[in-house]
Amino acid sequence: MSFSDYLANRQQAFDNITTSIQKEATSGSRNQGDDRIWKAKLGKDGTGYAVVRFLPGKDLNKTPWIRMYDHGFQGPTGKWYIEKSLTTIGQQDPVSEHNSKLWNSGIEANKEIARKQKRRTSYYANVLVIKDPENPQNEGQVKIFRFGQKIFDMLMSAMQPEFADDTPLNPFDIIDGANFRIKMKTVSGYPNYDSSSFEGTSPLSEDESKLEAVFNAQHDIHAMIDPSEFKSFEELQAKLNQVLGLDGSAPAVQEQSAPQPAPIPTAETSETAEEFSAVFNDTQELSVSDDDDDLESYFKSLAN
Repeated sequence: MSFSDYLANRQQAFDNITTSIQKEATSGSRNQGDDRIWKAKLGKDGTGYAVVRFLPGKDLNKTPWIRMYDHGFQGPTGKWYIEKSLTTIGQQDPVSEHNSKLWNSGIEANKEIARKQKRRTSYYANVLVIKDPENPQNEGQVKIFRFGQKIFDMLMSAMQPEFADDTPLNPFDIIDGANFRIKMKTVSGYPNYDSSSFEGTSPLSEDESKLEAVFNAQHDIHAMIDPSEFKSFEELQAKLNQVLGLDGSAPAVQEQSAPQPAPIPTAETSETAEEFSAVFNDTQELSVSDDDDDLESYFKSLAN
């Protein structure tokens, strides 16, 4: 889509987004080494600050964000399972199936294992990085922003405000959108984003040529969830068996040893330990709810 087409169809884009919100609410990852991926960093004082502008994507028939599910845990063998979940693309996933058996066993120890092996949720969207004090070389560049549920909820609240006298905001609009101020602080050892907020509505630039340059610089985030980017069920099952120390047959779920929680791995644990630490050091922001009700709903959706 050209920039001029985008300008002529901005309202359609917002209508498409709001429709997608409903689907997101009723439906139920990482790309390590990809220099397009950006994330705000904490400073030495334990706080972080950045300003970005969410962008609309080039195809107005697609959401300007994608949602990715993945799993990251250490098995009783000491090996790590760090893989994207096939549930991202609506397919059966071996970890999800295994966790369902654990949960449905009714044994509390098995439920605890399922909690530690549950899938994580992260989102990706195009942004223009306006301020990045920790890495100023990123300023002025279009990046793919990886963020968690809390920021996603802020986006949804902006588009569908709680009170009738609040004006809906399309944060992905480069004309009538708003800059997003990311404010991070360390709470209980993890980054917290509660203080983040949108600025007032304003055009990204008064110069249409600059707007067009930003629009054209956007990345195809939907290619990240193309089925070709995922390992097959059989490949993932083989990896899971290796991590859990299984021989390929389904053991009695109560016999499985609980996997370790997510400590900072050492180089000896596996060849992916360093990758795990780099990707999942913000566990609290990226994780799905710890509530058993949330897990129960998830396993029921798998059964259906």
